[in-house]
Amino acid sequence: MTSYRSTELMTLAMSAARDVAPMLLEAFRTDVDITTKADMHDLVTEYDSAAERQIARLLLDAHPESAIVGEEGGRTGESALTWYVDPIDGTANFARGIAFWCVSIGATVDGERVAGAVYDPVADLMFHADGSGAFLNGRPLHARGFTAPSRSTMLAHFPMPADLEADEQFAMTEYANLVRAYSAVRNKGSGALSLAHVAAGWGDVTLNFGTNSWDVAAGSFILEQAGGTYVGYSDGSRVQGRDVFLAPHYLGLVRDADTTLLEPIMRKGSVIRDEHTRRREAVR
Repeated sequence: MTSYRSTELMTLAMSAARDVAPMLLEAFRTDVDITTKADMHDLVTEYDSAAERQIARLLLDAHPESAIVGEEGGRTGESALTWYVDPIDGTANFARGIAFWCVSIGATVDGERVAGAVYDPVADLMFHADGSGAFLNGRPLHARGFTAPSRSTMLAHFPMPADLEADEQFAMTEYANLVRAYSAVRNKGSGALSLAHVAAGWGDVTLNFGTNSWDVAAGSFILEQAGGTYVGYSDGSRVQGRDVFLAPHYLGLVRDADTTLLEPIMRKGSVIRDEHTRRREAVR
């Protein structure tokens, strides 16, 4: 049985993320070809697939036994060591020249997150974590910020088009409540980078309904290793423990953040979104 060291896996994730950065930066703010996947809100470019293939090659060169779960290529292989890869988290930003996107690579061993890297190539910010803690460009990272909503900045992936489709009244009512309660509410367009910013204390709260494992495997681990809190939600219940990054909805917070307003929103919103997903799947 192969033994894995979290620091080595973190270093490999960092190296793979940096390796694709020159290609992505060369394409950024040029006339890239934009297509759609599920709908007009779900953009993709040729660079998403190209970057994922390049990352996969580097990871497999180092650990040929690895399994990879990627946004573009899906799952390949089965292994104790699994990489979760989002080659461009924030593709819509990348495609339109908005400088808030990242490369996200997380590693699990036997289903437990052990390493992660979230790299912002435009700002040259490498957020990374292993079993010893979380770091930003090699310096320790601490998720300290404002805990009271009236002083806090929320980096919200809400409401998104799917939230409006599921229950527009709930989404808009709760969004209004958040805007009234929080000092600032911003939708930045990259879940992984928003989690990393909360880990750095540059935001205090982030939330999202309808995420995927490759979006959050790295960012959730970095946030937790920085001392923050990451909570998953599914069908109205909290999901915690090793499978938390597999939950379809999440809340990320700085240490000791007040969740009085957020908890009922996350519980009800997760029920609404999961019921909506089941209805859509039933008619396919």
